Amino acid sequence: MSVEVERKFLFSDDTLKTLESIGVCVGEHQFHDQYYDTPESELTLRDMWLRKRNGCWELKCPTSTSSSGREELSGEQSVAAVLCTCYKEINNLPEIYQRVREVLKEAGKDGELEETPSQGDDSWLSRLNLSCFAEYTTTRRSFTLREGGVQIDLDQADFGHHVGELEVLVPEGGDVQSAQEKITETALKLGLTGDKQVEGKMNVFLKRYRPEQYEKLLRAHVL
Repeated sequence: MSVEVERKFLFSDDTLKTLESIGVCVGEHQFHDQYYDTPESELTLRDMWLRKRNGCWELKCPTSTSSSGREELSGEQSVAAVLCTCYKEINNLPEIYQRVREVLKEAGKDGELEETPSQGDDSWLSRLNLSCFAEYTTTRRSFTLREGGVQIDLDQADFGHHVGELEVLVPEGGDVQSAQEKITETALKLGLTGDKQVEGKMNVFLKRYRPEQYEKLLRAHVL
């Protein structure tokens, strides 16, 4: 299992010109996301994001490195930690199913389904009272620099929002701080400044189309 260390940024034509001059475009593709939760938002209130991307299930879960130990970091390291998010990304359906059931069981809402679902069988969603609360398509252009190990994605969502992402994957238990430093170095090469997190696609989607859920997650300090 890997941990996704990521920093979002707003990009302009100048950013694209810089990328094209110092980086290499590794492709463009499109993907369709559907996000699921219970009506009471039991998953997202725990910062767990269950999605179906192009027919494949994924679950993003927070790591213990999100805020622990920041007081021991230097000012520069602390800013890098604040600007980045860290999530474990699970792609194995049986493990996704078990983790979702554990959360819903704690809430007393795990239903009666015991058998692990198979790929292509989505009947477990309704039995666990999970429904789609967000759905959109993204066109992504991906770049990489000649050195550094950071992937750079420029995303354009079909609801009119665009955002960039700097991403490094590290093994679970790996050196997250080193990944954050690589991301900071890449951001400087691209001329990115600022010390506040940039809103991602989901934040903007919820704010526009699911304001009640957005406010609930704000109050819970998830967003």
